[in-house]
Amino acid sequence: MSGILLRPATPADYDAIAAIWHRSAGLPGVGPVRLPSLEQLRARIDVEIEAGWLVTVAVAGEEIIGFLALKPEAAILDQLFMHPDARGLGLGLLLLDEAKAQLPDGFTLFTRTGNTPARRFYEKHGLSHLRDELHPVFGDPIVWYGWKQG
Repeated sequence: MSGILLRPATPADYDAIAAIWHRSAGLPGVGPVRLPSLEQLRARIDVEIEAGWLVTVAVAGEEIIGFLALKPEAAILDQLFMHPDARGLGLGLLLLDEAKAQLPDGFTLFTRTGNTPARRFYEKHGLSHLRDELHPVFGDPIVWYGWKQG
């Protein structure tokens, strides 16, 4: 995608990250049935950053249009979200490729079982289905994927 800059997130970005996360996770099949509030997600960003999240934002002009949150010590791609208006433009692949570059030894992630577009996307781009579980907090079905270079 031309005109998109990926850069490390700064504290000034956290409100925009929370807004994208909340709006995107609220799409049908994407997030939990009982989505946390915007304020809860914003507070979680601070907690996760303190715990070691590495966050990369995708910027178009002056606007943050997506983000990637990694837990490098656990080799987990924890969050990958974009503004709903940016879906289908290649931003997901740009962010996924960034995760692969930052975690070259591999990583895991999960998505909701009903999030068919995300599942197709991950499978198309080389991630392997690992297992099915229930979400540890919300109790809804999730599917784990893994990626290893090779």
